[in-house]
Amino acid sequence: MYKSGMKWMFLIIGTMIGAGYASGRELWQFFGQDSGVAIALFTLMFVMSCYVILSISFEQKSGHYLPVLRSIVGKHLTGVYDWMIIIYLFTTTVVMLAGSGATLQAFEFSYRLGVVAIIIPLILIFIWDVKGIISVNSFILPLLILGLFFVLLLFSIDNKLEFFSHLDEMSNWKSAFPFTALNILPLIAVLGAIGNQVQEKGEIWVASISSGLILGGISYLYNNSLIQISEEIILYEIPLFAILKNYPVEMLIFMSVLLWIAIFTTAASGILGLITRFRDMFKLPLWLMAMMAVAVMLPFTSFGFSTLIEYLYPLYGILNLYVLTALLLYPIIHRFKIS
Repeated sequence: MYKSGMKWMFLIIGTMIGAGYASGRELWQFFGQDSGVAIALFTLMFVMSCYVILSISFEQKSGHYLPVLRSIVGKHLTGVYDWMIIIYLFTTTVVMLAGSGATLQAFEFSYRLGVVAIIIPLILIFIWDVKGIISVNSFILPLLILGLFFVLLLFSIDNKLEFFSHLDEMSNWKSAFPFTALNILPLIAVLGAIGNQVQEKGEIWVASISSGLILGGISYLYNNSLIQISEEIILYEIPLFAILKNYPVEMLIFMSVLLWIAIFTTAASGILGLITRFRDMFKLPLWLMAMMAVAVMLPFTSFGFSTLIEYLYPLYGILNLYVLTALLLYPIIHRFKIS
């Protein structure tokens, strides 16, 4: 139970920690000053959302997200949110590809080279179907989580930051709702594709609680660090590099590799949700469908990483509020089905 639960936990975190999150850009877009309570609320709502999505997926034994989505929003709104998920997965995966370009651009490589560098492994991983992504996530995400936690902790200690000074700050509490809502659609898309692989209910508890606590802890530590350098963030496409500017170049390279890994895992999760949705329609190998999807996405990466996050993420956060509300109310409305 625990081993399988951890496997789904890594899939959840891999879906969540992408270019926007790992770079700090997404966190700063929604949180910043006075967000201690907001991050605590996010953690609670995230755990509840993951539990409900996985429970429905498990009950439906689903192989793609459509049956799960129908249970959450009802049959009348399924078509609307189905298209929203398709557009969301498409555009956010474009953000991941652009994030790869921005990461290599920080080392004075070509932006286009950074985009191309992620495409080949992104297609190859689907040769092993869904198991390929699960295996990769289980291997590289512990390294990513530990690396990010270590750097943020080191920065906090070096700058003598107080770890619990922002816990009671409430003025920005409302930001927890669009931030959580922003990440709901990819979770539905990805977790809806693995319902037929979950064996027992205990896996769902392990995955939901552990992923929520890890992401909540890192979010608080990250936001606390970004507040310290708030005046410098505007100068950086990737705020994480502002944190690392006074550290040895080896650490910058190490974290850039981890950032690229975060970008890769989320791009893979986005494409997984997208191509499993159309798997029954096209009857093609997943790697070929992944290649086709990436080919369509490439022209859109020219908009740039921070620009895409600045406009797309708040928009999706607002549009997804209904889905978040439906998820939070689902255990009450269907209390006998999800107990």
